[in-house]
Amino acid sequence: MTVAVFFGCAFIAFGPAFALFIFTIAKDPLRVIILIAGAFFWLLSLLLSSLVWFIAVKASNADNASLQRGLLIFGVIFSVLLQEVFRFAYYRLLRKANEGLATISDEEASPISVQQMAYVAGLGFGIMSGAFSMINILSDSLGPGTVGIFGDSQYYFITSALMTMAMTLLHTFWGVVFFHGCEKGNWWVTATVVCLHLLVSCLSLLNPLYEGSLPPVYCVMVVMAVWAFFSSGGSLNNLAQLCTRRKTDVSTS
Repeated sequence: MTVAVFFGCAFIAFGPAFALFIFTIAKDPLRVIILIAGAFFWLLSLLLSSLVWFIAVKASNADNASLQRGLLIFGVIFSVLLQEVFRFAYYRLLRKANEGLATISDEEASPISVQQMAYVAGLGFGIMSGAFSMINILSDSLGPGTVGIFGDSQYYFITSALMTMAMTLLHTFWGVVFFHGCEKGNWWVTATVVCLHLLVSCLSLLNPLYEGSLPPVYCVMVVMAVWAFFSSGGSLNNLAQLCTRRKTDVSTS
């Protein structure tokens, strides 16, 4: 049973991200480089967040539950803000390197666009974020022990996998919208991304009240998916043409 839980949760948490990587990134070395660099920037934000968290805990000597809760909320908010700072720094780096990236890309192919860089960078943030949030949980799912034997929720592993999948996709959508806002100079867009990131991360503090955290997170994910689609140049006309093309392919086959 533990092996089934492990593979089931792993496929839920990382299945969509793995599919996106295989079908849209793996064949292009330049996109792979941008994805790895994006994951590295997220790791840098985690390193600095961990350092600040370590100093705050040592300086406070938190013994009571309320102070520990306050430190946890501070750590979440600071980590989110630092991640968005590094997302902006990565955007600036990619923009400065855009001409150089175009020269090393395939001459027969068109240079990589800002929308493509945003998508790949966001997926890099999301994959690394999901890996760090889920790897220890997957390790514990292999046992020994039974979830919920002492009255705790039996849905811990599955809800953790669902939350990880949502966060991975959200980072991808946030990356597209964030880069679009920076590119157009619409700073209210970037501020909205930061606020939504804070909201989703703070909702995770409601756990184990999973019905209070998961539905709002998935509502935000759907809204961000639609927003990212239109920010990257998508339109209702594109969807109509895609549906028409599929119907034509099915009828001819």
